[in-house]
Amino acid sequence: MLRFLGVSTLLVLSMTAASAQTDYLARARALHKQALLIDGHNDYPWALREKDPARDLNTLDIAKPQPSIMTDIARLKSGGVGGQFWSVYVPVTLQGQSAVTATLEQIDIVHRMVRKYPETLELALTAADIERVHKSGKIASLVGMEGGHSIDNSLANLRMFYKLGARYMTITHSTNTPWADASTDTPKAGGLSPFGEEVIKEMNWLGMLVDLSHVAPETMEDALRVTQAPVIFSHSVARALNDHPRNVPDNVLKMLPKNGGVIMVTFVPGFLSPKVNAWNKLQTAEQDRLKGLTPNDAAAIKAGVDKWSAANPVPAATIADVADHVDHIRKVAGIDAIGIGSDFDGISQTVKDLDNVSTYPLLTAELLRRGYTDADLRKILGLNVLRAMRGAEAVSARLQKERGPSVAVIGAAASGTGSGADRLLDAIAASDVAAVRALLAAGADAKAADDDRVTLVMRAAEIGHAETVRLLLTAGADPAARDRHGRNAADRARDGLASGAPRDFALILRLLTDE
Repeated sequence: MLRFLGVSTLLVLSMTAASAQTDYLARARALHKQALLIDGHNDYPWALREKDPARDLNTLDIAKPQPSIMTDIARLKSGGVGGQFWSVYVPVTLQGQSAVTATLEQIDIVHRMVRKYPETLELALTAADIERVHKSGKIASLVGMEGGHSIDNSLANLRMFYKLGARYMTITHSTNTPWADASTDTPKAGGLSPFGEEVIKEMNWLGMLVDLSHVAPETMEDALRVTQAPVIFSHSVARALNDHPRNVPDNVLKMLPKNGGVIMVTFVPGFLSPKVNAWNKLQTAEQDRLKGLTPNDAAAIKAGVDKWSAANPVPAATIADVADHVDHIRKVAGIDAIGIGSDFDGISQTVKDLDNVSTYPLLTAELLRRGYTDADLRKILGLNVLRAMRGAEAVSARLQKERGPSVAVIGAAASGTGSGADRLLDAIAASDVAAVRALLAAGADAKAADDDRVTLVMRAAEIGHAETVRLLLTAGADPAARDRHGRNAADRARDGLASGAPRDFALILRLLTDE
């Protein structure tokens, strides 16, 4: 009898738990019918290009079920998607004009999507557009550029992409640009170069969101120091929970509340789960071993990797893993800093049960189970990134009253000052003390300034390297010089100090002033 009662009790408890989970899911689905869900990153345009180089929308017609990919209209509606940033990613193997052309072709896909499916999709260019389109029952469709290589080092290209609808740009993809370091490449610029800072400033001027997914931590810090507008991470998670270079360190997360920025939590298993991350590294090591054995036999390498993978099944990342990252980001950066950026159709692995655009309510149900309120979830699902967009739009409106478009070109941030000043500027950007000392000793002009009267010591103060500032001052740089906006080097150091970036800004202020 006791044994029977014990089994009965277990059955009742199990049924109660299942009922509670069903209740959370019902609540989540009801919330999704009302709330605005904006996903920061979907790679359908690239999935189409991979399937059909001609990029014919009929090849993967999302008006019909498309089980081979993660996205179609029926599942978008089932998932409650109200706004979607369509990524216009092009690979870093394309550079220069090839990257520009391919990005234009990917943007063209998005424009053709909204033309082909006008009853479901509508192009959105502003936060107000997103709200209007959502209220009409359609999915607001936005363009997100993935990788600064798409602009081919040209602010003019950047501005034209904005004209075509791009509303964010990821500063790098998997490799460095000449002006910004990526998280998965060997650092070259030490974060942002002077031209990289000009890119951030021009994005602020345009009202284009600065996307810091993919970039190195130093680039994150530099961008947060330079930007006047909220930033986003369109598809990232927390490095404290999984030490993957694509993830965001806590010191950067702590900078988001002051900036007003948002990290849009991604569903990439290798970024979420330490177990999947470790498995991916082992698989890559096996692939490298096989390449060493048969370097010219791609079929043999693939067969070997497939055999290894079958013998060593990949562990599963779970919805609980995603929710753990949400919990951690909330603890470090606050509820106002969280969004959603799935990376659907840009990933080869998926989270268990979170594998297509219909499944967002399952994550919402898990967060409800953990005690998140409806108000919390409305922020995470879309209101936070909507606020960031409005912030970027407000900054743009102010800046466009103050100045016109930038005429900065790469390699000429200190235009008119000669090659010695250019090399000195590069050394300052890299915080290369030995090179700065050598160039000054060789006669480089410590007082050099660009057309906006921005001096080298101002640049050094922005970067936050005290020894470089000291060397320039010793060589005759004027600490009181002001640019055409009336700002001096100390003003830039104060900006850096206020940003919270871990640099020498307090010491620089003491070198420049009596503070």
